[in-house]
Amino acid sequence: MLQLARGLLSETFHRTRGKSPLLWAPLVFLLLLSLSSCSSSTAIQGTPVNEVATLADRVPITRMQTEQNLEALARMSEVKQNAVFETVAGIPEYRIGAGDVIEINSYTGDKVTTGTVTVDSRGRISYSFLDHLKVEGLSSSQLEELLTTKLSAYVRTPRISVLVKEFNSKSATIIGEFSSLRNVSYGKGSSGRINLKGKTSLTDLIALGGGYTLNADIKNVKLVRKGKSYLINLYDIIERGDESQNVIIDEADVVNIPELPTYGERVYVLGEVYNQGIYPLKEAQDLLAALALAGNTNRLAKEENTLIVRGYEPGKPPNVMMADVKSLLRKADMSQNVRLKDGDLVYVPRMLIADINDWIVNMTPLLNLILYPGQFEDYYAYSPYLQYNKPK
Repeated sequence: MLQLARGLLSETFHRTRGKSPLLWAPLVFLLLLSLSSCSSSTAIQGTPVNEVATLADRVPITRMQTEQNLEALARMSEVKQNAVFETVAGIPEYRIGAGDVIEINSYTGDKVTTGTVTVDSRGRISYSFLDHLKVEGLSSSQLEELLTTKLSAYVRTPRISVLVKEFNSKSATIIGEFSSLRNVSYGKGSSGRINLKGKTSLTDLIALGGGYTLNADIKNVKLVRKGKSYLINLYDIIERGDESQNVIIDEADVVNIPELPTYGERVYVLGEVYNQGIYPLKEAQDLLAALALAGNTNRLAKEENTLIVRGYEPGKPPNVMMADVKSLLRKADMSQNVRLKDGDLVYVPRMLIADINDWIVNMTPLLNLILYPGQFEDYYAYSPYLQYNKPK
């Protein structure tokens, strides 16, 4: 049976190679399901696995964070200065730029003279006796020192203070599931441009954008900086306090919070159940709830040998747990009621599984396709078995 399924898989892939996934994905899915002796019952609840036709609907909820990505994020979260701010005497101060409006106060005794100037497109200002003074890139305290030094040639012991009134030169862009972008009033929404006023972390920027919506996929936030993309798990920052991913925003950064995939956080229930399918994690938080959603096990099921696959990554052995569902259902042994996590796969076999390693090998094609669909075509395009058995 296994050899027949592999042969059919080979022929199907090569006959449909280069065509739309809508053509080959359902066919391949049906072939792979044959490897696991699945039931053919018509699903009533949930989304049947073999009806999920598009790759976009099967993207993994949490993409793998590479070590290089995490290291880059850690460096960006610890910066002491960038194009937006620099640290002066231990205090982060905004860098003045073109378009900013500056208030300059001059003190003579107890009298204060206030003037407001706008930094021109060349990063210069004109104030008092000074014309076309270059101020771009300076902080407020640095500009105070510069003005004091320059005015000393005209005024005895000048006393100057500088305050940035309008921050117009530095900005970041937000797109996606931000509340300010989704809350449309009278046909108008936020522009997505956030003016930066100094040192701003990712969570600060999200707060300035009104927070994220209920549909936000906060585990897969994307930061684009100078043509490079970085993946950020905002959930880890908020719930686990992982500040190493809370990057400091720089000028022209783009932050995208994507919408949750079609099925959100989910679990997969396959094998000898009446309704195989994909179920929302919020409705299938434990093994018993997942089986209930799937219509319970059928008469062919070996309930005592039920498996839960967790944390599967291509090329790495997954964590496979075994639960005695027979004891759970008939003896109320709640110790068997495993708490499920996003991406878990529950498999109820037809026969007792003697060798778990052999089962993993046979199930690998199915696990790859369900949990990492983006790698499916590349994997099978270069599979030695399929190349050898390529139809002539």
